[in-house]
Amino acid sequence: MSLAQQTNRAQELSTLLPEAEVDVLLVTDLVNVRYLTGYTGSNGLALVGDETRAFVTDFRYVQQAAEQVDPTFERRKAEHELTDLIEALLPDGRLRLGFEEEHLTVRDHARIRSQLPERVELVAVEGLVERLRAVKDADEVARIQEAAKLADAAFEDLLRDGLAGRTERELAFNLSVAMHRQGAEGPSFEVIVAAGPHGALPHATPRDVEVRAGQLVVIDWGAVFGGYCSDCTRTVYVGGGEPSAHEREVYELVLLAQLAGLEAMVPGASTREADASARAVIDAADYGEHFGHGLGHGVGLDIHEAPRVSPRSDSTLAPGNVVTVEPGVYLPGEFGVRIEDLVVVTDGAPAVLTAVSKELMVVD
Repeated sequence: MSLAQQTNRAQELSTLLPEAEVDVLLVTDLVNVRYLTGYTGSNGLALVGDETRAFVTDFRYVQQAAEQVDPTFERRKAEHELTDLIEALLPDGRLRLGFEEEHLTVRDHARIRSQLPERVELVAVEGLVERLRAVKDADEVARIQEAAKLADAAFEDLLRDGLAGRTERELAFNLSVAMHRQGAEGPSFEVIVAAGPHGALPHATPRDVEVRAGQLVVIDWGAVFGGYCSDCTRTVYVGGGEPSAHEREVYELVLLAQLAGLEAMVPGASTREADASARAVIDAADYGEHFGHGLGHGVGLDIHEAPRVSPRSDSTLAPGNVVTVEPGVYLPGEFGVRIEDLVVVTDGAPAVLTAVSKELMVVD
């Protein structure tokens, strides 16, 4: 990622501050700090205003900051009270200092408030940096696409070795290792492998239970490349026969809903309407009570970020959004089916980044 991109992000953020009625924003969430400055360490904060660009960390990360942080940011080392340093970096006079209300603890807020002078008013701000992060630039999309390619290749490696007779936990671990071997920085979340009735839990935790022939298996996985995540789910059938008519019926239903959701990923569409397009397919087949989560979510530096795609979301899709489309049907005591792709909203048709087949695969 170029320094120019990071500089532009800070500039764009500063244009949003009047809307939030603040003069300077204190950015403490490390993912947001990375997005704005390029810094990847585990201790640091940023201050961004119309005339303010400052980055602060402790002595452990001074060299790393010198190498990574956009040089338009003034870099400082915190030695004693952080609030003293923050005050020194702020403009003179009365000032409204925004803080990320989702990320600053009550304790830290109280500490900062008690140590800053009265001239500085602390103002809660919600989701400004996250709003910028929701629209990806070409470099970000390229990293996400590479993460998806690595994850796809790792999944193919897993299937070649077969699933039957191996535990869910073993398969999840091996898929994580395969992503590393393909060149990923690691998995973007804990891999889900859930066989048979266990697949009816949307966020099942892999167990020390063997996968048996004759089961549907839900596998949800993703990789990280260049700091950016991918996310994909496939439901496969472990051989020893053929899927039942009921299993095929539910699988084909989820696939139809997923395709309807993909078609809805166009600029200007509301995220609520996009969710409804897939949900209507499942509702029409009388399985609506078994699809209890949203259709998808944004993916980027975090595995879950804006925009959300659900019945309760109110965002509008825009070119550059990278979102999942992942309807599912979960039948307690029987099985679950989820099919998920990662897509980029474009000025034309959505670009699907995941390449694994969505036909119901029968594997060993």
